[in-house]
Amino acid sequence: MTRADSATSAEPAADSGFRQRLFDAMADAVRERGYKDTTVADVVRHARTSRRTFYEHFADKQDCFISLLTERNNETIDQIYAAVDVTAAWDIQIHQAIEAWIGVSRIDTSITLAWIRDTPALGEAARQLHRDAAEAFIALIQNLTATPEFQSAGLHPPTRQMATILFGGFRELIASTVEDGRDITEIIDVAVETALALIGPRIRA
Repeated sequence: MTRADSATSAEPAADSGFRQRLFDAMADAVRERGYKDTTVADVVRHARTSRRTFYEHFADKQDCFISLLTERNNETIDQIYAAVDVTAAWDIQIHQAIEAWIGVSRIDTSITLAWIRDTPALGEAARQLHRDAAEAFIALIQNLTATPEFQSAGLHPPTRQMATILFGGFRELIASTVEDGRDITEIIDVAVETALALIGPRIRA
């Protein structure tokens, strides 16, 4: 149980709007200083609130950061699903999904990079975040490729191993592109080409 769970203060501990304000403040602090150098003091400064209020919502800096990333991952999944027209041709659906994924990642590249690079060192809670995110993206890939348009083209949902390769490979490509200071929309074409090659029909000799 975290301090957020046990809080009894009348201040907005259950107020989702205030929780979002702390998420926004955490994101601002990470953009400004990077996750490693961000402190709770930075977060409350950006949120214009007190440490007491922060601890009514989160156990510590890491708890806030992981909660922020969990929310961002869920939003990304939802936006990818929403971007795909399941009646379109299967290759168009792949392009729509990847373009949406890259587009969402591009909105806040500091958080995207911190999510990929900083969380592996944060212990069991972060490992669970990575497992949950991987499961959600693997399910997304398999669900999107299980539509009638894919089936009518003689395609089948990729295996779990194939979906894992797509998820892990795209994440690394996004991270390295951000680190190189390049616009991640540059990778849309190669990401689509890779997905088409992996998921598309096999050419038999």
